[in-house]
Amino acid sequence: MLIGIIVTEIVRPRPINWRPSYTSVSKIPFGCFVLFNELPNIFSNSEVKSVESSMYDALLQRDSTILSNYLIINDYIYLDEQETNQVLKYVANGNHVFIATNNLTGKLADTLNIEVTQQYGIKEDSVKASFTNKSFQQKDFFYTRGVNPSYFVSLDTLNTEVLGHLEFKSSSLLETNEEETNVRPNFIKTSFGKGNFIINTLPVAYTNFYILGNNKNYTTQSLSYLNNHLLYWDDYKKSGRKVITSPMRFVLNQPALKWGYYLLVIGLLLFVVFKAKREQRIIPVIKPLENSSVAFAKTVGSLYYQNRDYTNLNNKKITYFLTYIRNRYYINTTILDENLITQLSAKASKSKDETKALIELIQSLKNKPVHTEKDSLVLVQKINTFKQSYGR
Repeated sequence: MLIGIIVTEIVRPRPINWRPSYTSVSKIPFGCFVLFNELPNIFSNSEVKSVESSMYDALLQRDSTILSNYLIINDYIYLDEQETNQVLKYVANGNHVFIATNNLTGKLADTLNIEVTQQYGIKEDSVKASFTNKSFQQKDFFYTRGVNPSYFVSLDTLNTEVLGHLEFKSSSLLETNEEETNVRPNFIKTSFGKGNFIINTLPVAYTNFYILGNNKNYTTQSLSYLNNHLLYWDDYKKSGRKVITSPMRFVLNQPALKWGYYLLVIGLLLFVVFKAKREQRIIPVIKPLENSSVAFAKTVGSLYYQNRDYTNLNNKKITYFLTYIRNRYYINTTILDENLITQLSAKASKSKDETKALIELIQSLKNKPVHTEKDSLVLVQKINTFKQSYGR
């Protein structure tokens, strides 16, 4: 049965992974393996470079004398303040940035005066994308799976040109079954300085699933708004990017620390190998037996104290003290009377008042049904004071 289960798990087809990835090496439906490998054919006169670091580092280290395009595709894109300032400077100098995402927020969206929202009441198999450019061969494209329609609800009309729209049907959450057809802008070009931001809110259109289908023209026609310059493909801001979460990530990313770590591991292995040779057996040190009665008494006392069983604890303390009197002073402790007080005071070299106070405390506690923590503290203090004398 076990062998049968193992064989079944091995030979059965793996379920299709429909999670969004958008990485250049991902061959799942919503990866961008096909698009990345087709970019040299789409931009035949341009060089394509993959960027696996942050946009800030990539733009800071590039050759600013060469005009280029920057391509970012992901379901969610957020640029921090440093990245935003760098990309705005990059576009202002005459370069182009192409962004395809469902959700664009942060300082970049505020600077460009654009706002993107998502439609959640979409009816399945009802999304149609189209271009405003009448010179394109194909203007209408249909999307059936994995689509989270997003569109622009606010634009800077002075600097923005609408390049395409989304048409979809949405159903109301009310009991009425009326369907509403919506047409919203989803593809724009907004100028900034000498360059342009080209933003599309349908990133799944650039994935393997749709490029290998009937919608490949949507991808090529939308990318035609970029110039034939050097093209940077962003492979860093991706939902499917593999991130090393190991604490050794920083050490292994630094060449000096990485080789230091390797040398340390190799040295430890060599030490283990050579120290594994047979050596003279060390004679073990045998410790003498310890008198554990005191430790046992402390442990038992701590147990009673932690359980707040003061009555039982006091009774044990009184019993041990009376045993101490019998064994040390040879006095009968069956009856705690005036005779016992006189004998104990004389033999212990203690005053009769102190001895009487201790015996009366013991009598009161033996007659008391429930004891408190204060009773325990007073009893222990008086017993310890009684024992601390030259006659102990």
